[in-house]
Amino acid sequence: MISTNDLEQLAEIELEKEEEEDKGRISQSSLTHPSGNACQDTSHPYYDVARHGILQVTGDDNYGRKLIIFSSCCMPPSHQLNHHRLLEYMKYTLDQYVESDYTVVYFHYGLRSINKPNLSWLRNAYREFDRKYKKNLKALYVVHPTNFIKILWNLFKPLISHKFGKKLTYVNYLTELREHVNYEQLIIPQAVLRHDEELRAAQKGGILPPAKVLPPRPPLPTQQFSVSLQYIREKNNGALIPPVMHQTVSYLKQKGLKTEGIFRRSVRVQLIKDIQRLCNQGKVVNFEQYSDVHVPAVILKTFLRELPEPLLTFSLYDQIQNITKVESSLRVSRCKMIVESLPEHNFIVAKYLVCFLHMVSQESIFNKMSATNLACVFGVNLAWPRHGAVSLNAIAPLNIFTELLIEFYTTIFSSRCPSQQVLP
Repeated sequence: MISTNDLEQLAEIELEKEEEEDKGRISQSSLTHPSGNACQDTSHPYYDVARHGILQVTGDDNYGRKLIIFSSCCMPPSHQLNHHRLLEYMKYTLDQYVESDYTVVYFHYGLRSINKPNLSWLRNAYREFDRKYKKNLKALYVVHPTNFIKILWNLFKPLISHKFGKKLTYVNYLTELREHVNYEQLIIPQAVLRHDEELRAAQKGGILPPAKVLPPRPPLPTQQFSVSLQYIREKNNGALIPPVMHQTVSYLKQKGLKTEGIFRRSVRVQLIKDIQRLCNQGKVVNFEQYSDVHVPAVILKTFLRELPEPLLTFSLYDQIQNITKVESSLRVSRCKMIVESLPEHNFIVAKYLVCFLHMVSQESIFNKMSATNLACVFGVNLAWPRHGAVSLNAIAPLNIFTELLIEFYTTIFSSRCPSQQVLP
């Protein structure tokens, strides 16, 4: 039986091998250069760590769970980073999301002897992340795993519960992530992208195959997911509110307003896919048969997240981001101006949705979902940039804007009179 010390030595040997293999291909500076989404806000309480871009929050995965990314290649040499501060920053970030289900993607490439924390730090970190953090972690994807990672996993096995271990998935190539996350919105460091290309080239004997991307199929006439609001309206006799949104909101109004933690929980992945298929076939889903109000709640979030253009549109994204630059006393009126510049159809659907979310917030004494909590869930599902992902820095303005929409719903949506009003 291999001792703990032997495993530690084995892990170090494997890490040295990885460094030797990479030597000469990519310089250390390119591995540790902060990503373009690194924190630029010098007032951030953990700016000394956040500025490196090691940790990113990029919206939700395919199943409605908050997506958090850790990139080893963004870690600077150990003498330039206080690892105790790194641990505090990780907890500070996760504390904002652990009340809901969440997913972690760990990009292993770029971890080297020069920037890696010591093994005792890793043990302490695992212990620091107590049940509060582990309970709602639903999936951990380790991208580009190496022998070092696998040995490390064996080293930590005595500490890791069987239940936690089942959440781990090794991902050998980036294309495999497409099954689980919105790949286009991922924040992936350039060093990781290059490494993935090299791995795929090596697999094919030096000939780099194109990433497998299935050609898009024409949508069904009854399609609900991954098509535009305009398409849904045209195929549903001019109905202003998409059927799937109407079905989920109607059910949740009746059954979910007082459910604690509504919109914070995920459901079984296959169940989501089955319901999406029914909706895309134009069938009415009987949510009663699932005996779980979290099912329609996840379907509603999934619908919003899979719109080709966000409900609040690409063109308003920068204006939404600038809400933090507006004086607090003027923010509601600014939100009103922004919302009123939406295309008419988007305005009607947004009003319908926010009216419902306002109802949910009014029952927060029961469901624990205040306007603030709802904003944390829905902000990244209402707006995102045309290119790239929502960065960690961008989430706060999104949440502030969404919270204002929900809390001051009556004021913000009151004056504009579209040709036809549709309320929940």
